[in-house]
Amino acid sequence: MLRCMLKAKIHRATVTDCNIDYEGSITVDSTLLEAAQIRPYEKVSIADINNGERFETYVLPGAPGSGMMCVNGAAARKVQVGDLIILFAYGYLREAEVADDFAPTVVLVDDANRIARHTAGRAEAA
Repeated sequence: MLRCMLKAKIHRATVTDCNIDYEGSITVDSTLLEAAQIRPYEKVSIADINNGERFETYVLPGAPGSGMMCVNGAAARKVQVGDLIILFAYGYLREAEVADDFAPTVVLVDDANRIARHTAGRAEAA
């Protein structure tokens, strides 16, 4: 059996831009992606704290240290610049990999989308 587990999240990031004319995705400061161990083109879920919207898309890397959190394409209609969002990435693990101490990687950011706190997950195989 495989279990779909939260492997990483970027918590309370501020939307810096919306680009409805782009084909799709969310562009994220690559420093944040690296800290969260989220890869370019990886599928993510987004929750908007301000309005409750939830949607799925994929990630594109933005300039490192830019604080960029730009929602592109149709999903740009679901958020506004300045909204706080949570970006979730999931992974499928075998039952044996889901140990009692399993934990996702969590990156909490400040108002400028800089890392405020980072907790490395314990998601390695048991």
